[in-house]
Amino acid sequence: MRRNLMFSLIQKRFLRTSSSSFTVQFLVNSCGLPQQSALSVSKKFQIDENNLNKHQSVIQFLKSNDFKDTHIAKTIEKWPAVLHSRTEDTLKPKFDFFINNGFSGQLLPQLIVSNPDVLKRHLGSHIKPCFEFLKPFYDSKEEVVEAIRRTPWLLSIALNRDMHLNADFLIKEGLPVDRIAKLMQWQPRVMRQKHDKMVYAATAAKNLGFQPAGDRLFVRALAVLVMVSESTWRKRIEVMKSMGWSEDEVLCAFKRFPPLLSYSEEKIRGAMDFFYNTMELQRQSLITYPHFVGFSIDKRVRPRYNVMKVLESRKLIEGDWNISTSLTISEEKFLLNYVAKYADKAPDLLQIYCGGGKSIRTHA
Repeated sequence: MRRNLMFSLIQKRFLRTSSSSFTVQFLVNSCGLPQQSALSVSKKFQIDENNLNKHQSVIQFLKSNDFKDTHIAKTIEKWPAVLHSRTEDTLKPKFDFFINNGFSGQLLPQLIVSNPDVLKRHLGSHIKPCFEFLKPFYDSKEEVVEAIRRTPWLLSIALNRDMHLNADFLIKEGLPVDRIAKLMQWQPRVMRQKHDKMVYAATAAKNLGFQPAGDRLFVRALAVLVMVSESTWRKRIEVMKSMGWSEDEVLCAFKRFPPLLSYSEEKIRGAMDFFYNTMELQRQSLITYPHFVGFSIDKRVRPRYNVMKVLESRKLIEGDWNISTSLTISEEKFLLNYVAKYADKAPDLLQIYCGGGKSIRTHA
């Protein structure tokens, strides 16, 4: 009995290994996956050797719809089960719908590669209602297509009653439809929150001075007030008060930059500590530029600060340098204006910048 059990286990292991090996070969030779990706996929997905015609028909169907080899490989890497799909009953109706609604040419494979999850969705109960829900927020079919191209997960949103109620409510509140569209693209979870919570958040935002019709920051404030619970909101205000801020100052900074109170207490403390104790900024500077708190200290603030202090200590820049400019300009512009510009006189600047977390050695 023991020998039979061992033989059975060996046989099963051999069959699994054989099946896995065949799957890897098929994924590499027929689907264009790199060897490593094929090995990874084969651990969670197996090709049925007795049903190769079905898998091949899926590949041919994708190719007939402008999918290049790279599109096919990336789609299968993200969702291998597409190879089990029925082309006529499942894939074709969805592809026809997408094409008829503006996803022609390379737009269709780009959509599927960016969000193969949409192929799992039912055409009648999900995909079509999503399109119908989005249409009123855009001026044309082309704008809907562009929005989905930029934010593919718009077609993966699980529509619920609250989304419709929230959209209607925000329109009645005077929020322009193009900003509701941006909110859905930027943070779709906000629109899916309970309607009572949306009403509370909109009221709170207006009480803080944000106006739906004319204030572009209303949407950002609304998103924070919807997603952050009252208790967490209070905790974050208390953290800032413990660091010398008054509540009025916190709310003043929030009005300038609503994401401020979306950051964790740890993030707020760490940022404040660096700005106060290392950079020696005054509180008023952070009230004026609260978006500084959102920057990564290790990846952005410290490296740039180190470069500016070296330039200052070596007298390569004179006077007070503009902290706002040096922290907010793009990576490319910072490297050009503050690193490459002084490469002859300070050849170690790039090393200092890249090793921003290390202590720096300055010269008089």
